[in-house]
Amino acid sequence: MEEEYKMSVDTRILFTDLDGTLLNDRKEVTPGNQAAIDEALACGHKIVVCTGRPLASARVCAAKAGLDKEGCYVICFNGGQIYDPYHEKTVYGKTFAKETAVKIIGEAMKRDLHIQSYSDTHILSARDTEELHRYAKINQLPYKVVECAADVVPEDPYKLIAITPAEQKEKNIRFQKEVISQYAGEVHSFFSNDCYQEIVPEGISKGFAVRWFCDYLGIPIENSVAAGDAQNDVEMLKAAHVGAVMCNAFPGIEEYGNYVTEYDNNHDGVAEIIHKFILKDA
Repeated sequence: MEEEYKMSVDTRILFTDLDGTLLNDRKEVTPGNQAAIDEALACGHKIVVCTGRPLASARVCAAKAGLDKEGCYVICFNGGQIYDPYHEKTVYGKTFAKETAVKIIGEAMKRDLHIQSYSDTHILSARDTEELHRYAKINQLPYKVVECAADVVPEDPYKLIAITPAEQKEKNIRFQKEVISQYAGEVHSFFSNDCYQEIVPEGISKGFAVRWFCDYLGIPIENSVAAGDAQNDVEMLKAAHVGAVMCNAFPGIEEYGNYVTEYDNNHDGVAEIIHKFILKDA
């Protein structure tokens, strides 16, 4: 292992989700969370943003929180890509076949279901929909409406995402059961909230990323802490030594962790986790 990645046995690592966890409801990092992050980094610990967002969006959020310096990393696409922003390089990536993606996109379009992928800089969709506009606004990313399903995935994708309004979730569930299940062994999917069905390569999850990255950095899994609030955080919460569930988490998520915060994402919940589990001996 390269010298730069050999860590002290005392080094701890926090894997934190963004939406509903590190970010408040206004998509900001609270001053309390920011102060705790800065203190943890100053003590030599590692902070990893772990999100379903594409890299372009995750990098912007990480930079706003000062998480683009040495000791900070970004896991995006729900574990499909791991990026080192300080050295500006991808250290891990797994995609699935464009041919499979095109078939899935075509089936979604037949069902009038919004589905999208990403380039390095844009959201890509074959249809101009309200779901596309809403997602682009939330994630502060530009989008392109392309001509056909094949253009949605100019290369093998890290992820597709199928989106419906929350009240139409059953439509998305049927798509999962009737279409995505046909590609078992190539891809799998899960809901990160009531609107988003995330379609990723088989074997990819935030939990896989936690295990792979701890091994990569040489940090014992016993020194890992994960913070999350949603279904796509479950594998991460289970993989880390401490699974810290936000008190504002979706119902049922708390059963997959071993700690529930006292404070929510609007009131420095991640700072609570950092002080309790990362800076506990500081």
